[in-house]
Amino acid sequence: MMLSNPRALRLTLLLQIALATLPLSCSAAASAQDWTYRVRPGDTLWDLGTRYLKPTVSWEELQGHNAVSNPYRLPPGQVLRFPIAWLRVEPAPARVVAVRGEVEIGGGDRAATAAREGMQLPIGSHIRTSADASITLAFADDSRLLLRENSELRLDQLSSYGATGMVDTRLRLQRGRSSNRVTPAQGPASRYMITAPTATSSVRGTVFRVSATQDGGDPGATEVVEGRVQVGNRHGRQMVDPGQASLSASAARAPAPAQPLLAAPEIDTARLRLEPLPLLAAWQALPQARGYRIEVVRADAPDVLLFARDTPDSSIRIDDLPPGQLRLLVRAVDADGVEGHDSAHDFRVPDGLPPPLTTAPLHAQTLNQAHPRFAWAQVAGAAGSLLQIAREPDFRQPLAESRTDATRLRSPVALAPGDYYWRVASVDALGQGGRYGQALPLRISDAPSDPGLQPAQAGKGQLTLRWQAGAEGQRYRVQMDRRGDFSMPLLDRETAAPEITVKQPWRGGTLHVRVQYIDDDGYAGPFSTAQQIRLPCKLCYGAGAGALLLLAL
Repeated sequence: MMLSNPRALRLTLLLQIALATLPLSCSAAASAQDWTYRVRPGDTLWDLGTRYLKPTVSWEELQGHNAVSNPYRLPPGQVLRFPIAWLRVEPAPARVVAVRGEVEIGGGDRAATAAREGMQLPIGSHIRTSADASITLAFADDSRLLLRENSELRLDQLSSYGATGMVDTRLRLQRGRSSNRVTPAQGPASRYMITAPTATSSVRGTVFRVSATQDGGDPGATEVVEGRVQVGNRHGRQMVDPGQASLSASAARAPAPAQPLLAAPEIDTARLRLEPLPLLAAWQALPQARGYRIEVVRADAPDVLLFARDTPDSSIRIDDLPPGQLRLLVRAVDADGVEGHDSAHDFRVPDGLPPPLTTAPLHAQTLNQAHPRFAWAQVAGAAGSLLQIAREPDFRQPLAESRTDATRLRSPVALAPGDYYWRVASVDALGQGGRYGQALPLRISDAPSDPGLQPAQAGKGQLTLRWQAGAEGQRYRVQMDRRGDFSMPLLDRETAAPEITVKQPWRGGTLHVRVQYIDDDGYAGPFSTAQQIRLPCKLCYGAGAGALLLLAL
């Protein structure tokens, strides 16, 4: 609506100027304030001046400011006032607490480098996280910031007021999202500010999240979990209470009034499996949610992110996590991308032995055995192994679970034709199971093998059968039969070599032949499909013998 009244127009203009200069006036007020110190036994003005004041400010000025009559004797408990402008200001670089994935640190004239734990980051540092990456920073007052995946952050101001405990931390979130846990203010000059493209969030002790405006996507938001956060720009300000969020869609408009966060999704404990890995979790879907944010953090350091995933589903599978006391967090995300309250569940991942490497069967191999044999490598320190077989890769209901002191084991149950999954874990000397390895697919088939015959060749009154050799240590059982039902075979013999020679073969006609592989533990696989051998008459009378080759079974 247009304002035609000149007086009203002037009042509106003055109000806009006042809002625009409010941050500056607050800063000036902080500068005019005093930091207070309570005298302890043995304190002197010159010692306190050396510890807290700038080199350009003498202890005599401190004496005059506090009207101290006797600088040589300060009564314990006396309160001294230090003007903020007189206090020593020192650089306070941020420290990298944890890194997950690919995170790049740049800024100034420095070449970009990969972030690593323990790095000290000065003012002007520029941080970029890639997809599925995060970094946790600690500031001088132990406030923590977690920069999430696909985000950019600049460290604009990192300073401390000497040994007062007051810290000035100002950050610029240029893209993505951050989660913040801010230590309560230690004095009037304490400051923690995050500036996003559309608004600035200022706090003095709280837990909150900030997101930058996405081009063509979600608006920027400030989500408060604990404490209160002031969000504003030159068009207006909002005070956001715990359990609320304020959207900032544009720098040209004031932040929106606070709105409540979505409730925490209820975790379905009946479908929750935290040990052993992979972790399986499910929760009740919320009708207002467009998706969910899943995180796993350290229980003793919730700003250290170990796993993160956004999903539209109401369930998740997490294959691998580091050992320790961990916390699962699940929160709903509304239509504007605002994340709600967390559902939390603590659990422990044991620091057990690593999973062994598997050697047999091969990945997705098809076997013609109802009791296939599984084999794996020996892990240092392992006293045994656990084998699991299941129909589904999440192993909710294993068909078999067996422990062995060896590094190979045959399936304890007969497996019908179909698809299966198997995995192995090592067990230490105390019986503590380690982590299971990857779920490996396996197919069981009841289709008989077809070895395939090659054309016969002449021999010296002998019949020689050959087939492809099996695995090391395997033996072979060969049967010959006239009728093909093998109820009364003409020949039934075991051999260690993949061939057999029969002297003085039977009269002419048709013979049926089949071969069986026998493993070194005595397990006999199914016979191959019977194949026919037609003996010509000249072989019957010793004029010559055919050499017949049986190919791969």
